[in-house]
Amino acid sequence: MTEHADVSRARTAVVAAALELFSRHGFEQTSVEQIAKAAGVSRSTFFRQFGGKEDVVFTDHDSLLDELRTFLDEPHDDPWAAVCEASERVFGHFARDPELARHRYQIVRDVPVLREREIVTVFRYERLFDEYLRDALPGIDPIDAVGYSALVTAVHNHVLRQLLRGKRVPLSTLRTALDDVRRRYGVLPESSQAATDDVVVAVFPRSMPIAEMSRRVQAELSHS
Repeated sequence: MTEHADVSRARTAVVAAALELFSRHGFEQTSVEQIAKAAGVSRSTFFRQFGGKEDVVFTDHDSLLDELRTFLDEPHDDPWAAVCEASERVFGHFARDPELARHRYQIVRDVPVLREREIVTVFRYERLFDEYLRDALPGIDPIDAVGYSALVTAVHNHVLRQLLRGKRVPLSTLRTALDDVRRRYGVLPESSQAATDDVVVAVFPRSMPIAEMSRRVQAELSHS
């Protein structure tokens, strides 16, 4: 096992121990010392890894946001699809351990300060997607960028919430919902295959952002 895997496993153990204590004794009543003792780590190790009790609850989101920034920094032929794939990666992370995710959800729902932190965290995803689209699609209308980012995030959270409430929700459910988001924005590609001698007539849905029209025309011209 690699050193990175060891660290990840140790962090997960601390998170699980913290959530169990929060559930039994309450968030405010649980001390860092209790968490460290239950997880078998020192107090200094806890603070080095997390910083505070709130950070334990949201540590997965901090790591995921870093991973998504790296993913979105890579070249993508379709920026709209890249945002959806980023959303799917977040869902997949929590779906791998739904019991831990559900436990965290219950804690957050019952503690006002954590609910407020969650609102800020959701906005961080929206802002990441918004900034990515503006960079990837020069000239995009800011309303299209922020609207698409907010809708992808809202749809993702709606589907994820079903999982957190105990339902069995496959990744395909989210993909179908995100395809509908792309369809509403007119950015879901058609499945037809073009021939090498085709004459291209550009017809776009009224809902398609102008920046996406420009991107598609340029892509067709570069391939011809």
